[in-house]
Amino acid sequence: MTKPVVLKFGGTSVATPELRDLAILRLREEIDRGFAPVAVVSAMGRAPEPYATDTLLSLVGGRSGTRNSDVLLACAELISAALFADTLEERGMRALALSGAQAGIITGGKHGDAKIVRVEAGRVREILEAGAIPVVAGFQGITEDGDVTTLGRGGSDLTAIALGHALDAERVDIYTDVSGAMTGDPRRIAGAHTIDRASLEEMTELAQHGAKVMHHKAADLAQRTNTPYAIKGLRTGTGTLVDEGIEHQKPVTGVTASGRVTWIRVIRGDIEDQQRRMAVELQMFQRIADAGISIDQVTINQAGVMFVVEGDRGSEIRQLLGDLNLAVRVREGCSKLSVVGAGMRYAPGVINGIVQALSHANVEIIHCTDSNITVSVLVPSADAHRAEQAVHDKFHLEEARVSV
Repeated sequence: MTKPVVLKFGGTSVATPELRDLAILRLREEIDRGFAPVAVVSAMGRAPEPYATDTLLSLVGGRSGTRNSDVLLACAELISAALFADTLEERGMRALALSGAQAGIITGGKHGDAKIVRVEAGRVREILEAGAIPVVAGFQGITEDGDVTTLGRGGSDLTAIALGHALDAERVDIYTDVSGAMTGDPRRIAGAHTIDRASLEEMTELAQHGAKVMHHKAADLAQRTNTPYAIKGLRTGTGTLVDEGIEHQKPVTGVTASGRVTWIRVIRGDIEDQQRRMAVELQMFQRIADAGISIDQVTINQAGVMFVVEGDRGSEIRQLLGDLNLAVRVREGCSKLSVVGAGMRYAPGVINGIVQALSHANVEIIHCTDSNITVSVLVPSADAHRAEQAVHDKFHLEEARVSV
């Protein structure tokens, strides 16, 4: 069988006849290159357009995460797949629309945010071998018991990566309305530009820390399965190649900033007995987990316990922990600045550079943590944009990096 490629078209890429024609052009280009394309499509457009996911969700008052809402929301991608396949047929290209279930996307049973368990891609292969283009409805699958499920926001990216891995595709192309991943948000950062090539690990970190161009679950799956992909602009056909085997000439690849978060500091000195202190801290973390609150940037040392939660939630945290005899300090109105780059593993002085940049920009550093290829700095939300620009400038991200 001819080597397959998977092309995912987002909602804005299939919303109008003109955009669908551009998507068809991208499919023809792959055929001309000698590949067998598989299309994965999202729901058409955005609310209030009639077939957008949020439009359908409004019919049930915004309630999601149920068996019934999953059946409803799956309709949006089914409409998109059927229309796109019909348009391909009109253009003389054999095509067959498939639901997620028909494409073999088998999931767990969590409605609204199902996990893909496996992909049984036999039917997709049969269609490819017959010389036709499978057009798969993204964002959805089916349980072992036959229930329709959805994969959560951005789930069509996840569908595409999972299919690409199952088919041993040459690559997966994620088509969007921007030409690739950027060194920073161009709406806020002067000099931000497209990253020509990034590692799978880097894109996972960028996606997890707020870059919206790729869904973080899809980026993580691609990294775990070593599935190469590209993020491309529909109009340009160019963008960011994401794969392995890349060596970096710069320590930093990109900078992102989160929305508002709350910084929590629990001072350890208020409880002198070590065993009692550990028991109270364990109870603290258990209460936070039981309340369904996700924590980030966790630091535990002799001075205390520090972590971050999304939103302005100081009062909620204080109430939750109020009877534990802990000295709880909260600071709302913070933002997390994440500096990502695989090259920082081998480049001393990255932290020094970040501190210098923020100091010169007169931006307070509230808290700082780091992982293998990411440094995350908590700054006042009012200064977040200035902080992004300062770090972007410090590491000369306005210059295209050389990668081999």
